[in-house]
Amino acid sequence: MQKLLIANRGEIALRILRACRELGIKTVAVYSEADRNLKHVLLADESVCIGPAASKDSYLNMPAIISAAEVTGADAIHPGYGFLSENADFAERVEKSGFTFVGPHADTIRIMGDKVEAIKAMQEAGVPCVPGSGGPLNNDAATNIALAEKIGYPVIIKAAGGGGGRGMRVVRAEGELVSSIETTQAEAEAAFGNGMVYMEKFLETPRHVEIQVMADEHGNAIHLGERDCSMQRRHQKVIEEAPAPGITEKQRAEIGAVCVEACKRINYRGAGTFEFLYQDGRFYFIEMNTRIQVEHPVTELITGIDLVATQLKVASGERLPWKQEDIQIRGHAIECRINAEHPRTFLPSPGKVTRFHVAGGPGVRVDSHVYRDYVVPPYYDAMIGKLICHGDSRDAALARMRTALDEVVLEGIQSNIPLHREILQDRGFSNGGVTIHYLEQELLTHQ
Repeated sequence: MQKLLIANRGEIALRILRACRELGIKTVAVYSEADRNLKHVLLADESVCIGPAASKDSYLNMPAIISAAEVTGADAIHPGYGFLSENADFAERVEKSGFTFVGPHADTIRIMGDKVEAIKAMQEAGVPCVPGSGGPLNNDAATNIALAEKIGYPVIIKAAGGGGGRGMRVVRAEGELVSSIETTQAEAEAAFGNGMVYMEKFLETPRHVEIQVMADEHGNAIHLGERDCSMQRRHQKVIEEAPAPGITEKQRAEIGAVCVEACKRINYRGAGTFEFLYQDGRFYFIEMNTRIQVEHPVTELITGIDLVATQLKVASGERLPWKQEDIQIRGHAIECRINAEHPRTFLPSPGKVTRFHVAGGPGVRVDSHVYRDYVVPPYYDAMIGKLICHGDSRDAALARMRTALDEVVLEGIQSNIPLHREILQDRGFSNGGVTIHYLEQELLTHQ
């Protein structure tokens, strides 16, 4: 790999650029008209404007991105996360155009992007799944009622092509079932262009625990431990940490081995994450993210492995340099997602950053594209950075994060830093092991 086009924006684009510089890979930044002053655009070897501010006309514009790769002589494209990162058609077009796609093959993305097909594939691979319909629901009310009765209420109706917390509806009684299925089908069709839905048992008090994997083209795969991402609002992660509180080394080894075997069965390539609901000591597969994750830094800090650099090497055809026994978990890491939004109403807060000072010191990492006088545009996701702290223990990481949050100065726009400070002072979170409902049901309701 000689020259990489970064098909993304913001902090992940800057993260990819930094990895490329360390590896001696030239970079091409693509940007919308609203993003010409992004940090990675200013630092890249070359940059190409690919369209207006609207994502559909720029970062989701496949022909424009591929054309930019052609005119700059790039030989590979990294999609980052979000946008086209899990779009099988994009991965296919990239490869057919003669470029290397930094990620899994299109057929893998296609299978894992369809929640119904993904569950089937994982069941065949021996990955524990939530009890459910085992396939898409039809429109036969009697069949669906019988199925829900067999699974046991409450159940949840999910869109097969959904994501980001959309296309889901909890049903607690038979009288709600038929209308809930019809409504979710209509919403799924409108949002994802795919009205297919399926049914699962709804777990009342789960945690969100996920397993990071990495695989190469030569049949080698490893896992890099787990992350706890249970601190969520509206199914969107707010804080992530690794390792997950209360998960034993035996549990880690067992579920990790299952995920590694699944990677080999589906011929997986690159970085990926198996996401599970964890309740009463058991893991239940919910989906696989076939890309790098926002929360990848916590895994990097506890393993000492650069996941983005490894993505690039694997995409270039290199073999993984580690065996599973080489992966050691050291200490604890916590990540706070910093969003440009009101800390109580969560309304986006675009605008000019008039003052910005990041935290520092031992074990503190800041991944952000923001700088003083940078204007946060109103067109994209509200996340403007990530604050990550590592310590020898969870208590040490928590103490370091509290100090780091107090050091951050961000003026000109509103941010969710006050919410993070509140969470870090909360006894329930400090004790570890809260459920995915904790933030909304315990913290936000008491404000």
